[in-house]
Amino acid sequence: MNSARKPVIAGTFYPADAEVLASGIRQYLRAANPASVQSRLLIAPHAGHVYSGPIAAQAYRTWEADAAHIRRVILVGPSHRVAFTGLALPSQEAFLTPLGAIPIDRDACTALLRLPQVIESDVAHAQEHSLEVHLPFLQQVLGEFTLVPLVAGQATADQVCEVLELFYDDPETGILISTDLSHFHPYAEAQRIDANTTQRIQNLCTDLRGGEACGHIPVNGALQFARQNGLQVQTLDVRNSGDTAGRNMRDRVVGYGAYVLH
Repeated sequence: MNSARKPVIAGTFYPADAEVLASGIRQYLRAANPASVQSRLLIAPHAGHVYSGPIAAQAYRTWEADAAHIRRVILVGPSHRVAFTGLALPSQEAFLTPLGAIPIDRDACTALLRLPQVIESDVAHAQEHSLEVHLPFLQQVLGEFTLVPLVAGQATADQVCEVLELFYDDPETGILISTDLSHFHPYAEAQRIDANTTQRIQNLCTDLRGGEACGHIPVNGALQFARQNGLQVQTLDVRNSGDTAGRNMRDRVVGYGAYVLH
């Protein structure tokens, strides 16, 4: 396909083989608890599937029952590699994974580019994993949908909130915020930090910092949106890599949380 972003973390963060990838995601979803609440606004982690997949699956179970009605996904994650101001959209027509192509909603992108904080930058997307890692999960859960992928650089909570406001009233649009929690602390310390961060997320605090969540910029925007629209946060799962595939590496773990805003 012309003008498509190719996967850059297939074979590292998740399997490059389509059958193995799909089978693994199905296993994560089957192991997750059934959804207890409906929501079109999720927060989910973005590490390698063997580490964060079980936690992310808890969020995605929320969309399984309503999958036929979600036809577009606004996906917002932090920039790990490129420094810039605002939020960046790609110019491509599709994003590719081993499970196939996901078309970009160019009309939605055009609307977003009218906002002063939104720019177009393929460089911001080229090596970014915080969005790509979610795409196979979305393909498995939703089937066909269009994507509006946004990488967040330096942006305020209000600027992110304004982006979400454009689409939330559309009942066929789901919004996914991508973040991990604490990074590289001993197991018990990570649990303490992530429990405190989770409490702050539930309290709709909009001043989270990078040490609490690498995606604090999009998360703060989502929590600002929640405050303005009377939403509350439900925590679905909080664990770390020492609970999943890193059980033998508990001296240096990464935290993951799954939340719904409803």
